[in-house]
Amino acid sequence: MIAAVIDYGMGNLYSVSRALDRMGRQVRVTSDPQEIQGADGVILPGVGAFGNGMKELKERGWVDAIREVALEKGTPLLGICLGMQLLFTGSEEHGYHQGLNLLAGHAVRFEGNRNVPHMGWNGLRFNGPHPLLKGVGEGSGYFAHSYHVLADNPEDVLAVTDYGGPVAAIVGRNNLFGMQFHPEKSGETGRLLLERFAALCEERVKVG
Repeated sequence: MIAAVIDYGMGNLYSVSRALDRMGRQVRVTSDPQEIQGADGVILPGVGAFGNGMKELKERGWVDAIREVALEKGTPLLGICLGMQLLFTGSEEHGYHQGLNLLAGHAVRFEGNRNVPHMGWNGLRFNGPHPLLKGVGEGSGYFAHSYHVLADNPEDVLAVTDYGGPVAAIVGRNNLFGMQFHPEKSGETGRLLLERFAALCEERVKVG
């Protein structure tokens, strides 16, 4: 599998790419939107504010390129942390900002007496079987976020974590996937999830 990791100035690019490299997958970190066109899978990492993330994606020419590979080519796309939130319709972080609108839903700030940001290890609970979760146990993920996604379609939420109530931890629809936590920092569970994403990319290549 050749995985393209998008460099738009707001992600832990090399921790993700090193994790895939250790699995024996070919990884290309790229700042050129054209270079994702031939990739078997695309990863959109991200840290920081939603509005800044969308601003960088727009200014660097990534929005149309991401939508093309995801919607027209059907290339598997994985968003990580902020990258997962960017896949959705929008976010209320520091005012309302439009997202990539590949999945329906919005990111909202944690409310109530919960500590913000949500930082550290939290357990995962799967909502049912899914190809991305095959062979992966309900372990824990390492989270670092102040906003969380409210998905319009409950079936898009593949796994939740409990942080004063259920919080979307893994999402998926067709070739689109997202993980609110950092799989590259989440031990064996994170490694298995990245392996499963790579396997789904490889299966698509074989079928194609």
